[in-house]
Amino acid sequence: MNENKENNAVELRKRLKTLRAAQNPLDSNRGGLLIRGRLYTWLATNATRLREEGRPVPKNIAAFWSMPEEPQLAALLRQWVEEDGYQVSLPVVAAADAPLEFHNWAPDAPMRDGAYGIQEPVSGPAPKPDIILVPTLGYTRAGDRVGYGGGYYDRTLAALKESGHSFVTIGIAWATGDLSGTNYQPQPHDVRLDGILTDKGWAVPAPEL
Repeated sequence: MNENKENNAVELRKRLKTLRAAQNPLDSNRGGLLIRGRLYTWLATNATRLREEGRPVPKNIAAFWSMPEEPQLAALLRQWVEEDGYQVSLPVVAAADAPLEFHNWAPDAPMRDGAYGIQEPVSGPAPKPDIILVPTLGYTRAGDRVGYGGGYYDRTLAALKESGHSFVTIGIAWATGDLSGTNYQPQPHDVRLDGILTDKGWAVPAPEL
């Protein structure tokens, strides 16, 4: 990426964070609830269909531990584990400029401050995920994602694809991150997401499992 593109990317992330921060906290709480509800319905509907078709239901979900300004997912993760029997994992930054690792998570299990102050589970590596929830700062209606600039998810998704592993990606974003009508151009290394869910609904249609 040349210097102009780097500067543009920094400015874009700054603008998206400003828009996100300007949200009314009540709207953020309500939006988080709607996102959790739609995610739960999406997975439950797909699981029912797969069972009716006699096909296996994916069980391994790689989520993320929400920062205060992101849609809050913890209540849903707890429900998936305690009530529905899914295996949830969270990302761990094992090394700089390397793909993320996903480690097992359980409600009330010990956590520690990881890179960038994000909570990480104190546990062992999880199975490769069938579903990956990806924190998304900005997005296009084609599934392009703007993250936080570290490149961790691009490296992780690319490495999983190269390994031949099959999985579905869903970006979790605020609707304020919609880049429609802008001149945003994704980078060649960016990995498109299969679906993007916001507080206003599916910005990129929900994928089938």
